[in-house]
Amino acid sequence: MKLSQTRWQTYKDNPADAEIPSHQLMLRAGLMHKSGAGLYNLLPFGLKVIKKIEKIVREEHDKAGCLEILMTVVTPGELWQESGRWQAMGGEMVKMKDKGGRDLCISPTNEEAVTDIFRRLIKSYKDLPVTYYQINTKFRDEIRPRFGLMRGREFIMKDAYSFHENKACLEKVYFQLYNVYCSILNRIGADYKVVEADAGAMASSDQKTHEFQVLANSGEDLLVYNDGYAANIEKAKTKRILADFDLKGGTPEKIATPNVGKIEEICQLLGVKPHLTLKTLALMGVKGGQARPVLVVLLGDDELNETKIKNLLNADHVLPATEAELESLKCVKGFIGPFGHPQEMHTVFDAAINLDAFYIVGANQKDFHLKNFRPSRDSKNYEVSDLRKTKEGDLALSNNLPIKITRGIEVGHIFQLGDKYTKSMGVTVLDKNGKGVVPLMGCYGIGVTRLAAAVIEQNHDEKGIVWPEAIAPFKVHAVLIGRTEEFRTKALNAYEEIRAHGIEILIDDRDVGPGFKFKDAELLGCPWQLTLGEREFGETGKFKLTNRKTGQATEISPENVAQEIERVTKQ
Repeated sequence: MKLSQTRWQTYKDNPADAEIPSHQLMLRAGLMHKSGAGLYNLLPFGLKVIKKIEKIVREEHDKAGCLEILMTVVTPGELWQESGRWQAMGGEMVKMKDKGGRDLCISPTNEEAVTDIFRRLIKSYKDLPVTYYQINTKFRDEIRPRFGLMRGREFIMKDAYSFHENKACLEKVYFQLYNVYCSILNRIGADYKVVEADAGAMASSDQKTHEFQVLANSGEDLLVYNDGYAANIEKAKTKRILADFDLKGGTPEKIATPNVGKIEEICQLLGVKPHLTLKTLALMGVKGGQARPVLVVLLGDDELNETKIKNLLNADHVLPATEAELESLKCVKGFIGPFGHPQEMHTVFDAAINLDAFYIVGANQKDFHLKNFRPSRDSKNYEVSDLRKTKEGDLALSNNLPIKITRGIEVGHIFQLGDKYTKSMGVTVLDKNGKGVVPLMGCYGIGVTRLAAAVIEQNHDEKGIVWPEAIAPFKVHAVLIGRTEEFRTKALNAYEEIRAHGIEILIDDRDVGPGFKFKDAELLGCPWQLTLGEREFGETGKFKLTNRKTGQATEISPENVAQEIERVTKQ
């Protein structure tokens, strides 16, 4: 492709609203154009990247025997009403009515639609398992779209759905798709981790689910890992290394702590370590519009993992108690203690707390704390659960080894859905005995546009993008520097020979200065830069091929130039 024919526009400065490298570089390199909040048009070079990702995704799914379909972007509301998600999806789903007054929505996901397809086509266990997939546009009305393609409102996604007669079949196909995702990311050249994850609203917490996380400093997710374990911090199961609890305390003693309500201030005032205090949080677990109070008790230097308490309470979400709710629960903000509350008050101690040790806690009275509080002796009607947020240095429960924490970008998520959708939508198939059974489902999503952005987060420098070859818009970016007609003809002949050989090449033949051309080439970041320079050619009779990632340059002969490029790039 000749740049003189592309109308390609690049930009020197970062847009004011672009916070992370991928957002900045995709706009500056002319890969996309902002249409509105969280909405981006893909321009020719950006679309080439997306199409290459789609090709890899498609090839790996087809190889695994998945069947490609294409579902409508707008789906009937009645399907969502069958599954019970018409209201549960909340404000992210855009709803409307057609001229006949029928409910419609723009699809944020397609479990209902594909289940409807399945029940119309499949009637017997003999046709199972079956996996349908599509690569299609999704829309989720994010309140705060940001980071460009990383968290846009409209995006391209591959979503796949498998159907099974029994759990063993689901397990087998689930891990086949797990391997498909690994193959996709390996082919692209991404540095990633597969981690255990929380199912959220997609499935019950006892079903398997994994996230595929591209490692990047800009990632929004925290990943917990060691040599034999990896999990999203929301799901991580770890334990603290503690041996110095106070096991010799005496009877409870109230102490004055005027205007001192924070753990750090208490520790400084009394000269104790934070883990010898307890923090008590008054929360409200909300389910179906009904709020239920709960006291959560943590060691003083631990933080609450909100996903874990939400799952424990089977709540839609968990919120801090308001001032009015605290008053009704007889809780004093900053001085709440896990004792003396009504028996019906649900209290949960974190599993890291030694229930036989002695702690300093809030005294349920303004400006007072209590020394020598012993949970096993002084608190009633409580339960114990793992609720703390994992910290670096913890031990993983699965192998008792120390963990580390890093950041990642979730580009793929796979779930075992069980019968959540097939049961609610009345789907059955006949088993080998002629009896109707409810099939089980798996769900597998990978963000195609998000993956492009995530790869840039891993592969860039101060000059621009550094594309891995598998998804680069072009393999070679040629820079033509010469004014004589004779040399330009020679350079363009070399370009045509490379192109005819099947090598994807972009040539900058524009009538602009060399510095401008080289800066644009480094910004776009194709894996190889071919310098077709008249002065250098006159001195050496050679062209120069430079590796964008390493900066290593190799002189190549203009004779058999395509074979020369293949030789160098395969080394």
